[in-house]
Amino acid sequence: MAIDHRDLAAREVAIGMYDEPAPKSKKEISVITAFPLLVIPWLVYNVLAVIAMWSGAESGVAAYESVVTPLFSIPMPAGGTKWAVSLGDIILLGALICLFFELLKSTKSDKVAIINHSLSMVLFIACLVEFLLLRPFATSIFFLLTAMTLMDVLAGFIVTAISARKDIDFGA
Repeated sequence: MAIDHRDLAAREVAIGMYDEPAPKSKKEISVITAFPLLVIPWLVYNVLAVIAMWSGAESGVAAYESVVTPLFSIPMPAGGTKWAVSLGDIILLGALICLFFELLKSTKSDKVAIINHSLSMVLFIACLVEFLLLRPFATSIFFLLTAMTLMDVLAGFIVTAISARKDIDFGA
């Protein structure tokens, strides 16, 4: 009587004599991970600029007024002063939060991170072109958004390069 080795191996796995290696799963590229989060404040500012241009007023002035006009004020404990909060301040706060999470995402050095860095570079170029060439975007608020996208690009590439350098084994 011949022994079927496949049947024997199946029995050994079933009773736990040895573990069969788990099949390798391919990591899929997640759109959320590859998506640069700084697109969100950029998109909000672009929507505001387009709405301001459609309002009929001079495009640069209307866009500037829409982001610097105070929405509300918060009383401060120092001598009756009030902190006036504008829409631009809220956009910048949101951009800082997005930049924080982008910096956390930049610590990974996989294919998704490379795609994220590339898309961040495209976003920076778009911000720079808008800042330099379009009047509604020539504001300090949009300049700071552009600077944040530059920081994201630089941090992403620098962190990836440093972590890749550590992955290389130089043999002794």
